[in-house]
Amino acid sequence: MMKFDLLHPADQLVQIMDRIYQNGMTTTSGGNLSILGENGEIWITPTGVDKGTLTRGDICMVMPDGKVAGPHKPSVELPFHTTVYKRRPDLRAVLHAHPPAIVAFSVARILPDTRLVANAFRTLGTITMAPYAVPGSQLLGDGIAAEFEKGFDIVFMENHGVVIGADSLFNAFMKLETLEATARLELNARKLGTPKSLRESEINLTATRDHLTMDDFVPNRRGPEECAARRDMITLIRRSYRQGLFVSTQGTYSVCLSDGSFIITPYGIDRGYMEESDLVLIKNGMKEQGKTPSRSVALHQKIYGAHPEIRSVLGANPPHAMAFAVTDGSFDPRTIPESYIMLRQIRKVPFSLIYLKQDEVAGILSPQTPVLICENNQILATGNSLLSAFDRLEVTEATAHSIIDAKAIGPLVHISDAEAEDIEHVFHLK
Repeated sequence: MMKFDLLHPADQLVQIMDRIYQNGMTTTSGGNLSILGENGEIWITPTGVDKGTLTRGDICMVMPDGKVAGPHKPSVELPFHTTVYKRRPDLRAVLHAHPPAIVAFSVARILPDTRLVANAFRTLGTITMAPYAVPGSQLLGDGIAAEFEKGFDIVFMENHGVVIGADSLFNAFMKLETLEATARLELNARKLGTPKSLRESEINLTATRDHLTMDDFVPNRRGPEECAARRDMITLIRRSYRQGLFVSTQGTYSVCLSDGSFIITPYGIDRGYMEESDLVLIKNGMKEQGKTPSRSVALHQKIYGAHPEIRSVLGANPPHAMAFAVTDGSFDPRTIPESYIMLRQIRKVPFSLIYLKQDEVAGILSPQTPVLICENNQILATGNSLLSAFDRLEVTEATAHSIIDAKAIGPLVHISDAEAEDIEHVFHLK
């Protein structure tokens, strides 16, 4: 795991701006980031410099007396960064960006629903909106700072994007990424129907402590099977992150080994920079010493116990498939033969089952139902290998994307029952 807090402020700014830019959440000239230094100085991105080629030498340092060190002028939005730090001395980083889905809500002057997915609400909390003002003006800074002063950490700006404050630049980025994914999810969901929010009692269900109360064990040795599984998991976790199947704060992957133990993603570690050593080995109900597994560890353990044929379980939040998890939209994979062959019959399970009746969730899975849509929670894909489970997850998202897009064209025509039977016969699916 990368020790982000050990990086120089200029390197932190470059690294996070690169992730924002590469993930399509800003443009060459858009957005600005800052870090409040130990001596009251503000490290901030410059104005008029390509965000795609930013280097540590481009970063500006603004001293408390206003003097600027660096080859460029600081961002024109420096006034609101300065004002936010004065009003909220607990904040150490401020981030401003214009991701497309966030901007869609900004120009509609409507806030996205942060309660569509429990993980998102834990990361984001409640959000607010500041009134429009000219970019770079003190009026804009005062309006944003007034909302931060009320205790909000995420402030939308009318017709302008969003500002996020946090105790570190990395945490501000995680909030941005989660917020954009949440906004995108709501936009997709509204094409299917009316999104359903989680109630407070449902969000409280997610405060499971199974991953914290497991006993520890010290692994004796790392065999080639475990090392290969760790390598392959990291490869597909990074691919999943690049493809937007989950963001830095979401996504649980696991692989079952031949002795019945399994490897699972850790809790609270950035999916974008995760390494083989971060993954957690689970054996005989105990966790690898010094590591904290995902909150979903108990569910994955139940699935492996009920299904010896399942060798991998993936939980993710792909933006189109999750639209079916937060609405009453029906997901019928009989769109093209490949989707039906891979997914068969997808079932939707109630939100509470994931936490209260995990044995029942495990029992629903079968060769005919290898993928579950867990309401307001995740897409759960299984397979007889890591690659087959990942393939199913990809196909689920691609199929959901097609179904949603097809609604703009006309009524969707599914493969008929008779045609589905032909596919089952030809491909020996029964």
